[in-house]
Amino acid sequence: MKIQILTSQGSWLNLNKKKFVINVVKKFTKKVSVIYNFKKISKNTNLCIILSYYKIIPEKYLKLANHNLVVHESDLPKGKGFSPLYWQILNGKSKIIFTLFEATKLMDAGQFYFKKKFHFKKTLLFEEIKELQIKYALELISKFIEKYKCKKFIKLHNQKGKSSFYKKRNKNSSRLNPKRSIEFQMNLMRICDNNNFPSFFYYKGKKFNIKISKNN
Repeated sequence: MKIQILTSQGSWLNLNKKKFVINVVKKFTKKVSVIYNFKKISKNTNLCIILSYYKIIPEKYLKLANHNLVVHESDLPKGKGFSPLYWQILNGKSKIIFTLFEATKLMDAGQFYFKKKFHFKKTLLFEEIKELQIKYALELISKFIEKYKCKKFIKLHNQKGKSSFYKKRNKNSSRLNPKRSIEFQMNLMRICDNNNFPSFFYYKGKKFNIKISKNN
């Protein structure tokens, strides 16, 4: 069984958890490779696992692999688009549904295999959230690979209901309101990356960054 993992070079996964992801997948097959461009998807690939990849893949490249698996952190078709996990945490949710589905040329529109609800404690910070995000995604992917390797039938389901979309977050999305309480803005602070997009506010024309950590 041949598996390719497609991710963006600058992704948190590639910079922090690439070896971990490879080791999990290698439990099922030794033929595992990481690629950073959809044009590198090779013919006769059994599974192309798409994690933290930020481009839409043209249909002709999707046809090269038998399956193109994506994990999206929402109850599709609700919450299509960008950063669904972080938008939901920002909105106060702690129980998040993950969906494993087949990639198509349209964003987050493919038929799905599994859905599962996972819990994110309201005291988790960015790095902890990312760790669980990868862990839970691999749980669904591993479930698929186990069935696929044993040649068990894996049913596809159509997405049902009205679609909703999350917009792309940017550095300005981390802006705090200095007139609001810490408690009111805690969820925003929790989903900010201290290194790349820390939470910040303006006071008397000056910009102030806030980096948050736990005292364990």
